Amino acid sequence: MSTQRIVILGAGESGVGAALLAKAKGFEVFVSDKSGIAEKYEQILVENQIEYEEGKHTEEFILNAHEIIKSPGISGNVPILVEAKNRQIPIVSEIEFAARYTSAKIVAITGSNGKTTTTLLTYHLLKAAGLNVGLGGNVGESFAKQVIEDKYEYWVLEVSSFQLDDCYAFNPDIAIILNITPDHLDRYDNNFQNYVNAKFRIVQNFDKSPKDHTFIYLKDNPAIARELKRKNVAGIHLPISLSENLDNGAFFKTNLLEFYLKKEKKEAKISPDEVTLKGKHNMINVMAAVLVCLKLGIDEAILKTYFQSFPGVEHRLEEVETIGGVRYINDSKATNVDSVYYALDSFDNKIIWIAGGVDKGNDYTKIRDLVHQKVKYLICLGKDNKKLLDFFRDSVRILYQTEDIKDAVEQAQELAKPGDIILLSPACASFDLFENYEDRGRQFKKAVAKLHKLSTLKEK
Repeated sequence: MSTQRIVILGAGESGVGAALLAKAKGFEVFVSDKSGIAEKYEQILVENQIEYEEGKHTEEFILNAHEIIKSPGISGNVPILVEAKNRQIPIVSEIEFAARYTSAKIVAITGSNGKTTTTLLTYHLLKAAGLNVGLGGNVGESFAKQVIEDKYEYWVLEVSSFQLDDCYAFNPDIAIILNITPDHLDRYDNNFQNYVNAKFRIVQNFDKSPKDHTFIYLKDNPAIARELKRKNVAGIHLPISLSENLDNGAFFKTNLLEFYLKKEKKEAKISPDEVTLKGKHNMINVMAAVLVCLKLGIDEAILKTYFQSFPGVEHRLEEVETIGGVRYINDSKATNVDSVYYALDSFDNKIIWIAGGVDKGNDYTKIRDLVHQKVKYLICLGKDNKKLLDFFRDSVRILYQTEDIKDAVEQAQELAKPGDIILLSPACASFDLFENYEDRGRQFKKAVAKLHKLSTLKEK
């Protein structure tokens, strides 16, 4: 029998990791990237003698695959994949492929907002408590690359809708859906239900194995509540709520987070003051992480000792600097309207809001009132700001347009008064002006650091 051929589309962290795992498992491997391949990833492919191409997708090298592993950033509608589907070649994600080669317990976390924070917090708490745990998925190193050694007993994975789109047998032990609000609708035919369906693929196999599955979700979220009326998700349900008391799951009262696990006969109570993360939205993330820890047998007292050492997440409501009494906040990871709602709701001060980029089918109605209440000025950072400008023209006093982040920061500084907040919370993707949201956030911080240096020199 000839060696099976695996073709990987996309040569970033996910694709190269999948290539390494496929090579380690004895497959014939070929990597194809329609764009250029970053030097560090090209070097890895060369060192491991993995064949590749860049700048094109050559049909004869791709369509002879037994299976294609697709990087999440590639739409399933690109011509080469449409033809692969016509030829009935299986197309899977790195997550699906890698999960075949580990018997570790998997905690998988998805949602429109809060995925990274919840994933990193869960990982931090489990690791600090002494569990042999790995971190992967949409954050950190490639899951597939790490599975080559398969040295962990637990995995905490951040999983995006794009990754779930190409999952079929993936079956985590604990699945979390933090929330579902409109996002990435440009990839889902502008149909919100298609996006909801993608998120719920995280629990699609709960009824197909004897595992002790646990499903953690935000009960208050309308899309999740609607979907749970339509389908019966197997396993133990541990809902989370900000609005009602629950006798199984977790809820947040004004000054207390309460947790109840009926099956394990466990309960816990944690004050928000014991947690470094602030804001109501972060209480959802904290409740999800703590439920996982309690489910896996970690004691409440131990958890409390590790909360204070959690550093938070870069580019998510990240305090950058205070200059002349004005706070600069980097929320570049806020690439949808729901994230911006949480950001605006986190502050009582007046805000100069820097927003804009590539609109993903946004509906700004949800934040109209908050913007009217809290935002003094809107600075639009992007190549096409018409939708933002038109929608908020009557809500803020001054609207400014720019394609230069340094200009945006300088304009914000001129408009700000002591006590104000300058908030980069774009509500949009970054690809018009930046490599990604991380690049946008780092350039914002660099511009702020320059302002801080100039202000320090002036004081001297």
